[in-house]
Amino acid sequence: MSAEKTLIVIAGPTAIGKTDLAIKIAQNFGTEIISADSRQFYKEMSIGTAKPSFEELKAAKHHFINSHHITDSFTVGDFEEQALELIEGLFKKHDILVLVGGSGLFIKAITNGFDKLPKVSPSTRMELNELYTNHGIGVIQKKLQELDPVYYAEVDKSNPQRIIRALEVCLSTNLPFSSFRTGAHKNRDFNIIKVGLNCDRDKLYDRINQRVDKMLEAGLVDEVKKLLPFRSLNALNTVGYSEIFDHLDGVITLEQAAEQIKQNTRRFAKRQLTWFRKDEGFRWFLPTEYHEILKFIIAKAEL
Repeated sequence: MSAEKTLIVIAGPTAIGKTDLAIKIAQNFGTEIISADSRQFYKEMSIGTAKPSFEELKAAKHHFINSHHITDSFTVGDFEEQALELIEGLFKKHDILVLVGGSGLFIKAITNGFDKLPKVSPSTRMELNELYTNHGIGVIQKKLQELDPVYYAEVDKSNPQRIIRALEVCLSTNLPFSSFRTGAHKNRDFNIIKVGLNCDRDKLYDRINQRVDKMLEAGLVDEVKKLLPFRSLNALNTVGYSEIFDHLDGVITLEQAAEQIKQNTRRFAKRQLTWFRKDEGFRWFLPTEYHEILKFIIAKAEL
């Protein structure tokens, strides 16, 4: 592949305006968008994932939106393999592509490469998800600490998906998850331009609160009700769904669920920013600075 091909990465915290910017950039260059949002892959999860609207999906062609069913096993490694194959094909008709999302691991898989992890059995994943659902995060945290103290020392201990993924590997291989993590950077045969979006914290938190209110008005509770039979799946152990499950169980009121979603989403946004700021390759902008972003991309891509 020609090194003149360029992948524009747009990342940042949830609710910052990544979708809007990605569409504008894609329209400007007449190209297509690859989603790197680990929850928007699933057809059954729309409202709670703030998936692009029908109009937004029409405005620019998107890939990896509604591409999988909730019951499908789809790991970061799977995404790396399938997305790179897609990118190679799309570069045959476009010189520029846009990768957008807030899932740091999925973006890193494309830009830096992801360690090849062994396949795990669906039954192991199901057992761990049920363990977490029935007994809480403390139980799986303790299990990971016992099986892989090295990874336990560095993992985000408030993220059940990361903990469960590591435990899957530990239990399936009888080896610590950390032993499979080489961290080796894989060089890509295309240019990568990284754009990060951020804004004043109070403004971001206000955007998050407004988004949650809109989700509830749009029917989030009904969406979650339909997913009750699948609640043990890893994809649903996430902000916006876990809290509504608690409400449907009678543990908390809808008002309490709404406040918890807002609070947990704000915490999630903070973790996203911490992740992306570790990557010095990002150039940061306000979401309103479209023209400055466009100038930056043009200069970096030498267009």
